[in-house]
Amino acid sequence: MQAFKTVTSIIAPIAIANIDTDMIIPKQYLKTIHRSGLGQFLFSDMGDDFILKNPKYRQAQIIVTEENFGCGSSREHAAWSLLDFGIKVIVAPSFADIFYSNAFKNGLLLIALPRAQCQILRDITTPVTVDLEAKTIADFSFEIDAQRQQTLLEGLDEIGETLKYSNEIKAFEEKYCEKTNFNSTR
Repeated sequence: MQAFKTVTSIIAPIAIANIDTDMIIPKQYLKTIHRSGLGQFLFSDMGDDFILKNPKYRQAQIIVTEENFGCGSSREHAAWSLLDFGIKVIVAPSFADIFYSNAFKNGLLLIALPRAQCQILRDITTPVTVDLEAKTIADFSFEIDAQRQQTLLEGLDEIGETLKYSNEIKAFEEKYCEKTNFNSTR
């Protein structure tokens, strides 16, 4: 994962509630275990007039939408397709739990803001900055779990997070092996 500090981008305003994972990445594209190449299928069933197909918003890295984004079936492909398309931040009043977890595990920042603030952001037509360290987007502050914030700032996935403790893990293994007379091949 790449470290996430700030993103400055125009906002792709999507005033739709309950965007489910079938809308994000239709089922026919779930045959791969590769994270790249899925961006081309993002919202592919939404029609040619969908906002992300408009050249003006093709480079948008921020989506601001309505409540319950990412609902439906559990598809890590949904987060993969958003990231592969270039989306780095999604702002909504609420997110589906499994999508929320999958997004952070893959380096996608989700920001929950009140509906009125989301509406204000959707109306902004100039680039805005998201600063993860300061926990701000445009003129609004947001909350984020400290562990998730730190993981994104450092660009660590779950394996990378575990490897931060490799010295402690090795010391524990050695002590355990000594204590139990376990012969290690290391």
